[in-house]
Amino acid sequence: MSAVANPATVAECLRVGAGFSQGDRNWIAEQFATLDSRLATFHADATEIEVSVKDREARGQRVTLECWIAGRQKIVTTSSEIDLHAALNDVRDDLRRKLNDQKTRQEPRNNKHLRDVPVVTEPVELPEPGQPRAEADPA
Repeated sequence: MSAVANPATVAECLRVGAGFSQGDRNWIAEQFATLDSRLATFHADATEIEVSVKDREARGQRVTLECWIAGRQKIVTTSSEIDLHAALNDVRDDLRRKLNDQKTRQEPRNNKHLRDVPVVTEPVELPEPGQPRAEADPA
């Protein structure tokens, strides 16, 4: 794998959207810090993450995490957890899973599970040395 000159980090790429203030940004960045190792394979200039919440601290609260990486499809994860901390963890874990799935789809040659699938072939009978090859019977 080639190293990225300016790797993406949550602290660098995170934007807070509706329902959050800039004061919440550092707290959210700490919650999402485990994403740094996954985002490090992408360029910081080509990566954006935005988190927003609708109806914060209400019964119908909905947290949305969007991720844009140049050359890839936008990833959107949502959570309806009542607890804000649990909802942030839920969208973070879902984003990590979706990033891993996208990488696996894009680079299956690096996926051990796809590479180690046994190939089943029918046995082929080889003629004994010195024996002429048998031709298929015309039907």
